[in-house]
Amino acid sequence: MANSKRELNLGLIGAGFMGKAHVFGFAIAQRVFDLPFQVVLHTLAEVNAEHAERAAGALGFQHATDDWRSMLDDPAVGVIDITAPNALHKEMALAAIAAGKHVYCEKPLAPRATDAAQMARAAATAGVRTQVGFNYLCNPMVKLARAMIEAGELGNIRSYRGVHAEDYMAHARTPFTFRHDPSGGGALADVGSHALASAEFLLGPIDSLLGDCVTVIGERPDGRGGRRRVEVDDIGRALLRFESGASGSVEANWLATGRKMQHDFEVYGDQGALVFSQERLNELHFYSVDDRTGRRGFRRIEAAPEHPPYGEFCVAPGHQIGFNELKAIEIKGYLEAIAGNRPEPFGFAAGERVQHLVELVQLSSREGGWKKVRG
Repeated sequence: MANSKRELNLGLIGAGFMGKAHVFGFAIAQRVFDLPFQVVLHTLAEVNAEHAERAAGALGFQHATDDWRSMLDDPAVGVIDITAPNALHKEMALAAIAAGKHVYCEKPLAPRATDAAQMARAAATAGVRTQVGFNYLCNPMVKLARAMIEAGELGNIRSYRGVHAEDYMAHARTPFTFRHDPSGGGALADVGSHALASAEFLLGPIDSLLGDCVTVIGERPDGRGGRRRVEVDDIGRALLRFESGASGSVEANWLATGRKMQHDFEVYGDQGALVFSQERLNELHFYSVDDRTGRRGFRRIEAAPEHPPYGEFCVAPGHQIGFNELKAIEIKGYLEAIAGNRPEPFGFAAGERVQHLVELVQLSSREGGWKKVRG
């Protein structure tokens, strides 16, 4: 029986770690969910023709190109998926929007909040649908945490602690990369954006903050036998005050020796608490003051079919889903937005909000003192 769904042709820019993750996410989503489109892997763009052809063959794309702009002139391509280095996002996204394409862009949306705002305005004016890659927010257990907070199961929320720590920049011999570019790099932008997004996803808008950004490794090899000065932060921290009255903190750290994927949060209310770690992403730990004396302690809630959409992947509780499944959930929501069935789950306007928070932390660190977050 022929597939009667409309086809949506995808053009991907970049076939590195995140490019592959996006492709895997599309593949999983089409097998797991009843999507509004049949997504076709149409064209893959890379830095040179040889690399593009090799990656397109490996990932299953119909066409390959070393000129990403050629996809904008192709009326068959409906979505441009950007997983190129951060500094290139703005140019690529604005060109795609001008061509009338929907745009899926990995975070951070742009090096500066002003750039991200321009991108968000352009998308809104053109009426195209956008998505920024914050797939940790798609975890059923993170959504459960927010639901429990909103339902009052923790009572009045008093405090929050969040951290995103990895060690991929921990060694001083690691070369200077695009992530060290002063125009928008640094640990706070690269991984702290996740910590800030999670904080607002769970507790609502941040009202004000106090930042502290630290450069630990002052120079790195430039890949050509020389050295290059590092001006961006290796560690970024912020104290937070939420509009709800709760207070808290976040930390971004890419020098955290031994940490491969620590995206954690702790939420404390007057009636209970929640603890989560991305390193054990199928678990949420809950403490309730209603438990009787002698039986109190954090209980583990394991991901199960009762936590949508976990059940679409596995009918058995505790069998776990992973990083690529979170991308598939993100993609499902985005495709439904393109179809007009729901609002954008995390569009360019939301991505600009996160970049605003990042820059405000950096500004606070430079100038000292608390900063009011734009409403």
